[in-house]
Amino acid sequence: MRTVTILIYEDNNILRESLSNLIGLTEEYDVLAAFPDCLLVEGQVQGYKPDIILMDIDLPGINGIEAVKKIRAIDKQVQIIMLTVFDDNTHVFNALCAGANGYLLKKYVSDKLISAIQEVLQGGAPMSPSIARMIITNMQEPTNNYLLTKREKEILFSLSKGNSHKMIAADLDIGIETVRTHLKRVYDKLHVNSQIEAVGKAINEKLV
Repeated sequence: MRTVTILIYEDNNILRESLSNLIGLTEEYDVLAAFPDCLLVEGQVQGYKPDIILMDIDLPGINGIEAVKKIRAIDKQVQIIMLTVFDDNTHVFNALCAGANGYLLKKYVSDKLISAIQEVLQGGAPMSPSIARMIITNMQEPTNNYLLTKREKEILFSLSKGNSHKMIAADLDIGIETVRTHLKRVYDKLHVNSQIEAVGKAINEKLV
């Protein structure tokens, strides 16, 4: 049986070595190289031609999500598993949209890494339990499809009640400029250009 080859991208030296050692305990997997950053990721992937890439998100220079995009531009077949401490909507969905095949929280690495590698090789999408539950919840709740934060939802709800920016700021105990900043993000996420459009879309799609 051919050995499955792996590249690791992790800036924590201790964890990077631990991952290499953990995989090294198996006979069927071989770590070709392990890097502390993704600055040369395209050349490294083309040179090593790995079967699997283990990718951290919070890397210096180029983050893991941007690195995944670069990899997918040159290699559609390599399997990429994100290894990270981030379990929020934005990081998870950005990573998956960029082309990651799995998403494993670092706190589960020692117990789940080898099974995650086996799963992704079999065509699965390995996820930490909390990540899988979050994705299911988001599929069931359209409110989260736009990745609105709790504060953005609060401001959008207040806006739908006809409150002015000044009233929203007073009610939430934040500055008016902060309200405007949040609203700009809401407009961007909802792909609208005005307060009326934002409220209309929020009501129509039951976001508030």
